[in-house]
Amino acid sequence: MSFFPKRTVWRPLALSIAVAALGSAQAPPALADQPQDNGSAEVSAAQHGELHSLRGAMPRPDDFSKSPREHKQHPLPWVDGPGQPNDPVVQTSAGPAAPTFGSGVDGVGNGFSGPQGTFTVDSAPPDTNGAVGATQYVQIVNSGFAVFDKTSKSAVYGPVPTNTLWQGFGGPCQSDNDGDATVVYDKAAGRWVISQFAVTAAPYYECVAVSKTADATGGYWLYAFPYGSVFPDYPKMGVWPDAYYETFNMFNGNTFAGAKLCAYDRNSMLNGLPATQQCFQLSSSYGGVLPADMDGSTAPPAGAPNYLFNFGTGKLNEWKFHIDWNVPGNTKLTGPVSIPVAAFSAACSGGTCIPQSGTSQKLDSLADRLMFRVGYRNFTDHESLVITHSVTAGNKRTSPSGVRWYEIRSPGAAAPTVYQQSTYAPDSSYRWMGSLAMDKQGNIALGYSVSSSTMHPAIRYTGRLAGDTLNTMQSETSIVAGTGSQSGSNLSRWGDYSAMTIDPSDDCTFWYTNEYLKTTGAFNWSTRIASLKFAGCQ
Repeated sequence: MSFFPKRTVWRPLALSIAVAALGSAQAPPALADQPQDNGSAEVSAAQHGELHSLRGAMPRPDDFSKSPREHKQHPLPWVDGPGQPNDPVVQTSAGPAAPTFGSGVDGVGNGFSGPQGTFTVDSAPPDTNGAVGATQYVQIVNSGFAVFDKTSKSAVYGPVPTNTLWQGFGGPCQSDNDGDATVVYDKAAGRWVISQFAVTAAPYYECVAVSKTADATGGYWLYAFPYGSVFPDYPKMGVWPDAYYETFNMFNGNTFAGAKLCAYDRNSMLNGLPATQQCFQLSSSYGGVLPADMDGSTAPPAGAPNYLFNFGTGKLNEWKFHIDWNVPGNTKLTGPVSIPVAAFSAACSGGTCIPQSGTSQKLDSLADRLMFRVGYRNFTDHESLVITHSVTAGNKRTSPSGVRWYEIRSPGAAAPTVYQQSTYAPDSSYRWMGSLAMDKQGNIALGYSVSSSTMHPAIRYTGRLAGDTLNTMQSETSIVAGTGSQSGSNLSRWGDYSAMTIDPSDDCTFWYTNEYLKTTGAFNWSTRIASLKFAGCQ
């Protein structure tokens, strides 16, 4: 049988960014918390239910096949300011070493076959992401997913539509298969959390499935969190001890209404109990906010809030979300704290300019927001978060794009610090769609897309050891070289996100997934799953 992921309509983030002033590589300390009234949390209950076994669920016939279509983009005003700031932290060369490439296999994409059938692409972009667990890797694209054995990297389940998880649940989570899906692995609990939105018609929902065990093909507790008639776009999740934190870009029609920051009752969801959410709605001045997602076996300090970030002009913004499930009136959202960073301008002014070989079709940079995930790690003597987005790697609007990355420390302090930062752009090719993570030794791996007018879009990675010179990455390594460019149907959308995650079994092995093409065309994307590791991490 062939699997066709159902299409969704894309509504992009509206976020105005002015050009940052020319700055030094060493950022000044963050500004202390300013008293801000973010109001009281909105509290609402989720519908909940149960799937006894994913292995026993069969995809619905009407979840398959429609004609190809790009997720529509609704342009919104973009302010890039006068001039073009010089990026003072561009890294234009790299050292000889890099994390050791393990192996790679094709993931869900054009022609991918697994136990449940063969996948056929009918939409773009793929929204590629994945997570690694105790024995399995789960990869999810816009509206379908598959489960892989971690050792052999062979598919043991899928591909199936994502709403297969909600069979028997009823309502839009069962009937819709609208995508914008993510998967995260709750390392402390040994559970999978898979989510996507249901937005075919209002009222809108975020559908969340929490596995009952570490087996992604087993049973799930099911939840549907309501968002009324305001469209909850680009949902992104982070795991924290006291909640699953979810962020959205909210739209009234095509008008951006600001980011919404929500906390789901993790403890109740792990036990299949009724669950509520508590949310804060930000103003339209803030969008593209991502929650911290915990890596490693050491929890944050007791009572630590979740840390959430976006970027503004020459700065990162940090919010602190403290949840109280017993007394919602005590729940607080503080911030934003302004964390000055080296000057930058968004790649392609936030829009479309990435060149490809053999076609005049340019690709979307999605540079108006941070890229998934914000990885958090507690080393006991310090806390670190790693963050990335796409910027212009030079002082001209025609300069190629590079991947800006940061390591933020002391996130719970009044003034968090930028421990290191850089823009990785070792040559004139365009690099974007990044994702990064940190292992238990403090080594970092960074994966991304790369393309140019003489090269098809490819997937590469770089990395750094904890003891390397600050603000630098090592040489890059190819995961897969693209052998086709995206051309035809005026198709510019690319990726939407990728995912670098860390294996909880050894806390050393990185897993990365992203998009590429094998042949030039439209609606024929493939994905790749790869593992890599620093030799000294045992």
